[in-house]
Amino acid sequence: MLAVPNDQLARLAGDPRRAYRWAEQNVSAYLEAGVDVRYVAVGNEPFLKSYNGSLINVTFPALKNMQRALDKLGLGDHVKAVVPLNADVYNSPENKPVPSAGSFRKDINALMVDIVNFLNMNNAPFVVNIYPFLSLYQNPNFPLNFSFFDGGSKPVYDKGVVYTNVFDANFDTLVWSLRKAGVPDMKIIVGEVGWPTDGDKHANVRYAQKFYDGFLKKMVRNIGTPLRPGWMEVYLFALIDENQKSVLPGRFERHWGLLTYDGKPKFSMDLSGDGLDNLVGVEVEYLPAQWCVFNKDAKDKFKDLPAAVNYACSNADCTPLGYGSSCNNLSHDGNISYAFNIYFQTMDQDVRACSFEGLAKITTINASQGGCLFPVQILSASERVVPLRFLPTSFLILLMVVSILT
Repeated sequence: MLAVPNDQLARLAGDPRRAYRWAEQNVSAYLEAGVDVRYVAVGNEPFLKSYNGSLINVTFPALKNMQRALDKLGLGDHVKAVVPLNADVYNSPENKPVPSAGSFRKDINALMVDIVNFLNMNNAPFVVNIYPFLSLYQNPNFPLNFSFFDGGSKPVYDKGVVYTNVFDANFDTLVWSLRKAGVPDMKIIVGEVGWPTDGDKHANVRYAQKFYDGFLKKMVRNIGTPLRPGWMEVYLFALIDENQKSVLPGRFERHWGLLTYDGKPKFSMDLSGDGLDNLVGVEVEYLPAQWCVFNKDAKDKFKDLPAAVNYACSNADCTPLGYGSSCNNLSHDGNISYAFNIYFQTMDQDVRACSFEGLAKITTINASQGGCLFPVQILSASERVVPLRFLPTSFLILLMVVSILT
C-alpha cells in the first residue's frame, strides 16, 4: 500500500492531472520494477475530529481522481484507491451502545455513504484503523478487561449476539454502518491495530503483551467476528516507535512499536499460534556508552534550568516523563537528567549538546533508574566509516546520493 499524505489531498482533488502524474511516478514505475502494489491510500484518517473538518471537502474528490488515474493507466483492476479511516467515523448512540445501533457519524454520514458506494463500485475495500486502547484512553469509565480477549469483562448483548471484547463490537458496528449505507457485503481491511507501551497509565508492556497474546490467538483461529466470521486481513501497528510523531492525540503516539528504538522486541510474541516466541529483533551498533546528566555543582546556573529542560524536550522525546509513563517516578534531578540525555542522544552525542551553559555533564555511569531507560543512541548508516579506496566509482556516487538524502 502506497500513501498520499494528507497535505497533498487538496492538490489531487483540484487537478486530475496531478493524480495521474502521482500514480504514474509512484505506482506504474514500481509495478514495472516488480513491487507488489495493491492499494493507494488517499490520505490517512482525514476525518478525525481533531482536524476540525479541514479535509472533508477534498478527500472524496482526491479519491475519485486517484482511482480514475489508476484506471487510465490500466492499473485499476489490480490497484485500488482507498481511504484509511479511524473508527471514529462511525458510532452508536450513548443511550444504545450496541453494534446494531451503529451508523456513520451524523456530520459526515452523507459523505461516507457516497464514499463507500464509490469504493464498492470499484471493488475496493473499506480500510479501518481500530484501537481498543483508545476506547480505554478516551473514556475513564470504559471497562478495562473489555479491551482484551480473555472474556474477563461483562459481555454486551445485541439481538442475540454476544460480544466479549471491544474489537469485535467495534468491527461489527462498522458492518452495521455499511449495511445501512447500502453496501452490506463490502470487504473490510483492518489497516492498523495495536497497543502502545508508554505515554499513558494504560500504555505499558504488560497490557500490550496481554492484548497481542489474545489478538494473535484469535487471528490464528480464523474465527473473525460474530457478523463476519472467518479469515480477516489485519495489519499490526507498528513495527517500531516513532520519536518525532505528533503527540496531539496523546503522548502514547510515539510508543506503538513492537520493537524498541534499537530494534529489540519489547516482549515475547507468538506470531504463529504455535506457542513459540518468534518475534526476532535486529543487531545494531551503538554510539559510546555515555550519558548526559544534570550537573548539580552548577548552582549558580539553576535559574536557567526551566528554559534548558524546555529546550531539550522541545527538540527530543520526553514523553516517558509524563503521568503514568515509564519514567514518571524519577526524582526532580532525574527528570532533568533524562531531558538532557535524550537531547544529547538525539543529537548523536555531539558534546555541544551536553552543555546547557554548564548545567549538564557527560558521564560513563549508566543513568538508567528502575524501569526508566536512559537510552544510548544507535549508530546511523551515515556515520559508519567506509574504506572508500576499495569502492568502485559507481558505488561512491551512490554513497554520495544516499548521504545527501539522509
